[in-house]
Amino acid sequence: MKQLPIMNGAVSPAVRDEILGTKRRPVVLIGFQNQGNLGIGYLASTLRKNGYEVEVIDFEIDPDLILERVKFLDPILVGFSLIFQFYITQFSSLIDKLRDGGIACHFTMGGHFPSLSYEEALAHAPNLDSVVRFEGELTLLELVETLHRDDDWRGLQGIAYRQTDGSIVCNTLRPLIESLDILPLPDREFKPMSILGHDIMPLIASRGCSRKCSFCSIHTFYRAVPGKIVRLRQIKNVADEMRQLYEERDSKIFLFQDDDFPIVGPMWRKWTLSFVDELYRQDLVGKIIFKINCRADVVETELFEILRDAGLYLVYMGLESGSEEGLEVLNKGLSVEQNLNAVNTLKSIGVMFQYGFMLFDPSSTFNSVRENLDFLRTITRDGDLAATFCRMLPYDGTAVKDQLAAEGRLRGDVTNPDYDFLDDRLDGFFREITETLNMVGWIHGVRSLSPKLDWAWHEVAVTQHMFTGVKGFGLYRDRLSAITKSANEMLFDLVEELSFAHEAGRPGKLDAERLDFECHELTNKLLATRNEFVLSNQATMLKVLGVEEVETV
Repeated sequence: MKQLPIMNGAVSPAVRDEILGTKRRPVVLIGFQNQGNLGIGYLASTLRKNGYEVEVIDFEIDPDLILERVKFLDPILVGFSLIFQFYITQFSSLIDKLRDGGIACHFTMGGHFPSLSYEEALAHAPNLDSVVRFEGELTLLELVETLHRDDDWRGLQGIAYRQTDGSIVCNTLRPLIESLDILPLPDREFKPMSILGHDIMPLIASRGCSRKCSFCSIHTFYRAVPGKIVRLRQIKNVADEMRQLYEERDSKIFLFQDDDFPIVGPMWRKWTLSFVDELYRQDLVGKIIFKINCRADVVETELFEILRDAGLYLVYMGLESGSEEGLEVLNKGLSVEQNLNAVNTLKSIGVMFQYGFMLFDPSSTFNSVRENLDFLRTITRDGDLAATFCRMLPYDGTAVKDQLAAEGRLRGDVTNPDYDFLDDRLDGFFREITETLNMVGWIHGVRSLSPKLDWAWHEVAVTQHMFTGVKGFGLYRDRLSAITKSANEMLFDLVEELSFAHEAGRPGKLDAERLDFECHELTNKLLATRNEFVLSNQATMLKVLGVEEVETV
């Protein structure tokens, strides 16, 4: 008599179904796929490892096509991956459309927002059956297995759901995954971003964040659940994943999506240095480059020179404020001096950086805004990165949201959280800046000027590392720097002038038509300069990419 194989002390579900002749219905996962969604990738690979067919659908495609595909698949479960709370209404509309279209299977949702605010998620999406809270791989697998057996899923760890009487039940939370290495590598079914013909492949080396910034829900996400907050993958497993992607998909540019790349402290520094050693051991140095996210207080010359020589080409830092009071309100645990030192260190060793910055926060005054402008002028004076900024928003699960609510300053709703400034004049100042810059397309949106400048500088960093032999590189950098300086100074002068005007209670000297013209002129100059450089080096670049026929890069 044939014996059933044993996995982890139990019969393999896939083998059991094969012998019993049970048909396994597939699982559908829906979420944003633009630039890659590793969260869905890990969920999909975990389910597939356990014998389930999984189809990943991009949330941004036509809802009618989504309905048609889900109908065809007849899944046992549809899972929705929602990170940002602003999209809960759109997700709820899709969920309603699927229900109205006759999809009767189990609907669940996971991600930062539904994990931290499961009652809000269930209220805004009444056709959901459940919420999978926090790290979802094991909970989702158990939920699917339970549905497959036609058992009651309502007692599972890590699940929240609405009872028939409308009350919300939240079950015991499932502890964080102790060892990330038990998870299979994430499936990557998305089309990654590409820069100058090279795909940018996301991956992670760790999960969790040890910091406690008041405006960020990430540390709340990991502290709300039992278990170790920050967990690192085995070094060899990370390097093996990079090697596999390099060999199988010709991936040469890697974006580490860790909330805080493991550098801070002796133990994590040791991990990073050993990771560099492994890159050398696997002969990846000189063949790949990578970007990391980190804080300013970990940037120091010796370590980052080692990382640079191993392929580090770009660093993202959440600087957030150039005001000591602003940094304190945001609970960054940093000083303005530390932010400036990090910027100067990276510039001195030739590593490009990008940054996050909040020109406005709940403590803002006209003086602090101008102090922030002075800081931005300082870090962008070389013209090697674009000026960019935003306003701090009170997300669910953040300390600053709770504080604003306690002070009676919280405004808006889940999809549009907002707050009042302490000085009423700042509300009008911020509103005019936002309306003006959105109108002319300066900071926000991929077609705006600042993101285009950032992308051009990103291309510069990639060219420097991946395309040897290009001509006119120095001249192109100088021309790009001049355009960037002009754009930055125009933006800074505009914001500064409006700050003095609103503080004095008088109209600003804003000529919207002229600003729109200047923005478009700079954009056209940028594109012409960039395209001229790329086209003049097209043959060289195509040769590096292994493309024989002449194409437009």
